[in-house]
Amino acid sequence: MRILLIHQYFLEKGEGGGSRFNEMTQVWSKLGHSVTVLAGMVNYTSGKKPERYKGKHYYKDHDFYPNVDVLRCHVSESYNVNFLGRLWGYFSFMFSAIWGGLRKTKGEYDVILVTSPPLFVGMTAYVLSKLKGIPFVFEVRDLWPESAIDTGVLKNKTIIKLAYWFEKFLYKRAQFINVLTPAFRDKLIEKGIPAEKIRFIPNAADFTLSEKLTDFDGEAFKKELGLEHKFVITYVGAHGVANHLIQLLDASEYLKDTNIVFQLIGSGMQKQMLQEETKKRGLEQHIIFRDPVAKEEVFKYIMASDMGASVLKRVDTFKTIYSNKTFDYMSCRIPILLAIDGVSRDLVEEAQCGVYVEPENAKDIAEKLKAIYNQPEKLIEMGESGYHYAKQHFDRETLAKTYLGYLLEVGKK
Repeated sequence: MRILLIHQYFLEKGEGGGSRFNEMTQVWSKLGHSVTVLAGMVNYTSGKKPERYKGKHYYKDHDFYPNVDVLRCHVSESYNVNFLGRLWGYFSFMFSAIWGGLRKTKGEYDVILVTSPPLFVGMTAYVLSKLKGIPFVFEVRDLWPESAIDTGVLKNKTIIKLAYWFEKFLYKRAQFINVLTPAFRDKLIEKGIPAEKIRFIPNAADFTLSEKLTDFDGEAFKKELGLEHKFVITYVGAHGVANHLIQLLDASEYLKDTNIVFQLIGSGMQKQMLQEETKKRGLEQHIIFRDPVAKEEVFKYIMASDMGASVLKRVDTFKTIYSNKTFDYMSCRIPILLAIDGVSRDLVEEAQCGVYVEPENAKDIAEKLKAIYNQPEKLIEMGESGYHYAKQHFDRETLAKTYLGYLLEVGKK
């Protein structure tokens, strides 16, 4: 099968972040299928364009993985300036990916798979689907525009109306829609999407990386980082509005008499503010910032930690999501500090793999950490429970094969 994947945020090799399709495409290629990816040039967490892409509208990376080619398409560098800049970043990719799919890729495809957000990439899939005469599948990784509205990022009523129109238009024309959580499925059914049109392939745990590190000495690495005798809670991911990492600084105000340290790895629009606020509050001994780390390397930081943090702003839309990083922590046998209510809370509590804290409630975060951090046996038990639960329900290779089966059905039609 020949698959055209449209994913604005498809990661560079080894880049840290949401690697769902980097891993999926490797499984598909090993099974003998070929994949071409239309991807963006701007990193979704830093908002920056790597030097090798500057001045170019397209950049071809053949054999990104075996049988996987990547065409990087132009994204405006105004992406991380403000909301209008980011909106133009979305539209610039939409147009450049359409042209790239028509003129810069070779061969025919059996199916188009597009993953959102941003929602507007769905229009790229629709246009290419019509012009090439092949079906497309639409994946919903986040309920957009709801999440942008709830976090206060999207306020313009005209743009909101346009986004909802886009959403309805694309859902109707997709062969099927894949969702990442049961709550997404319920929301789409509420919007009038037939249940039989919806599939459920969630985010998953990539055990290939954690299993490479079975002999890794976490304590030695922790000492190398200067964190011996510290209780380290690591957060890996974006430092943006939606993540609301300020709540971890607020919690640290109550934890100054402990050896609890938050290690924040990544980048984003609010990182500078968070660093300045940490210094202003005198929390340098409790909040450590690190630049983004390659996916394989970041697992070392996770495995050398005592807990992993999954944190989001307290809004209703986020009650419907599974956090990507939660699965990484589970695959590393690390218990989770979860500040996300809803289906993520249900998952962690069912798997018995972490501690739920009320989002944006600094006192609750601090009190629950004080209650658990001196219970090493309990922490190990939660880490093991999460690992085995993820192995049973969220193995990446198993889910990738199920996804491929759905795509093969569409391709045959």
